[in-house]
Amino acid sequence: MTANLDLGIIGNGSIAALVDEHARVVWGCVPAFDGDPVFCALLSPNEHPGGDYAIELEDFVTAEQHYLANTAVLRTVLRDRHGGAVEITDFAPRWHQYERFYRPVMLLRRVRPLAGSPRVRVRLRPLADYGATQPEITWGSNHIRYLVPGFTLRLTSDVPVRLVRDASPFVLDRELHLVLGPDESLTRPVAAFVRHAEERTIAYWREWVRFLSIPLEWQDAVIRSAITLKLCQYEETGAIVAAMTTSIPEAAHTVRNWDYRYCWLRDAAFVVRALNRLGATRTMEGYIGYVFNIASADGKMQPLYGIGFERELSEDVVPSLSGYRGMGPVRRGNLAWLQSQHDVYGSVVLASTQLFFDQRLNRPGDVATFEQLEAHGERAHALYDQPDAGLWEFRGRAEVHTYSSVMCWAGCDRLARIAAQLGLADRSAHWRHRADTMQAKILEHAYDARLGHFVESLDGSRLDASLLLLADLGFVAADDPRFVATVEAVGRALRRGDALFRYIAPDDFGEPETSFTICTFWYIDALAAIGRIDEARAMFERILARRNPLGLMSEDLEFDGGEAWGNFPQTYSHVGLIIAAMRLSRPWQDAA
Repeated sequence: MTANLDLGIIGNGSIAALVDEHARVVWGCVPAFDGDPVFCALLSPNEHPGGDYAIELEDFVTAEQHYLANTAVLRTVLRDRHGGAVEITDFAPRWHQYERFYRPVMLLRRVRPLAGSPRVRVRLRPLADYGATQPEITWGSNHIRYLVPGFTLRLTSDVPVRLVRDASPFVLDRELHLVLGPDESLTRPVAAFVRHAEERTIAYWREWVRFLSIPLEWQDAVIRSAITLKLCQYEETGAIVAAMTTSIPEAAHTVRNWDYRYCWLRDAAFVVRALNRLGATRTMEGYIGYVFNIASADGKMQPLYGIGFERELSEDVVPSLSGYRGMGPVRRGNLAWLQSQHDVYGSVVLASTQLFFDQRLNRPGDVATFEQLEAHGERAHALYDQPDAGLWEFRGRAEVHTYSSVMCWAGCDRLARIAAQLGLADRSAHWRHRADTMQAKILEHAYDARLGHFVESLDGSRLDASLLLLADLGFVAADDPRFVATVEAVGRALRRGDALFRYIAPDDFGEPETSFTICTFWYIDALAAIGRIDEARAMFERILARRNPLGLMSEDLEFDGGEAWGNFPQTYSHVGLIIAAMRLSRPWQDAA
């Protein structure tokens, strides 16, 4: 059972897995991000032992771990008390081949002795049905098959089959190779395949990174966040999931446990912005394609969708997993798909705006694309002053949330800009009039002159961190005294040390206990926007120090000890890091 979130992620756009500091795969779903977690040790299976994939070292003492520079290839060194040492290299193969990407549902491991005569044990124990059953096992001379329902896993290796099957210890006296993937025979020697795949995968990632636009400062953090964002993209559809996990609680011993292996439309505009600033054009275009596929459908839009555009994401509790560190419940699916969150209409239009202004894209937006988006503008205009669950997905109350209203305004504002870009003067005037009318009403009801700042809901009195985005969205100017006062009020009310609550008022599950990481980055951005640059830079440095040893971030942070909580790795947190670094970094001219 993993005691913290000191985990690394490996993946290739088809599959992803989380590896702990001892090189044990503790989370991984097949055949895709939202599938059955055959590796579920992270969430403590209670009916059968296992749900993991480990290379165990006898008389283990210490471990060290890092990514190979500018890659998603993870290297772990285990040391024993006798001076023995073992290196484990973990990755999922990915490279360009035959005018497409080779990215099988496959995890590769290379294990080699570094010193002494280390004794190791290969312990491969996949489970099925969310930890409820042990798969049937068959084997041949050089492979073992695990009959997971719907997807048979096959381990091909030059480790003797009996040693793997019985988890027997042996002296590691040569380099060994393990290929876990679909039930297909390798067409070349396993050692040659793994070595070739490792070389090609390293080359792919380094070439991908080489074409990124990055800031002068904090390059390691931005590059690692960019790679993490890429690993969270399901390439078949372009979807980018909120996180790879389900049910890691937002704080210890709380029922705030959710399944985040889906795509939230509220994230769309910010994800597109981060990818655009990185220059990750292919990744961005794939993601915009996913969003626009959803936007092109008729009817009400949901807050979230599955990676294959699934609409129904029914939520239930999984009794066969007792939870992260035993803290259940473990949930599969997310009931938020039934909620009304009006900000999604604006978010979709904002994300799609890139189609009309970015000449790099292979499939730019045209008049027909614009006309499809207009339907969402109509919805935004109709709903901007109506109550919803808000971006924080309150399950027990509905209000006219300021953020939702402003995002609806932003959708209409961007439609006016798009129409002007397309030379559609009448439509531009139509949407500009609507946006201006909406803006005036929101300003009248979202700003409380008595309190001296904007408020969370129209005619309300509470504060929440989403108000930090009002200038970033273009709703008000950053130097507007009302916005400056709001940033200062949020800092006084929601900040604790170097992190922020998203809100402090009790919700359906009591009072929040941990900081929501993206909100801290919003605050840093807002500080910079109102001119408090030095303070923003110092706070950014301190929040970077709270990343895990591999540079990854979860959804939430404990205020006092800084322990990571919430689903992992959280793409929204890494998006916030990227955008803040781009804003705060000294210019490249300073390097000269």
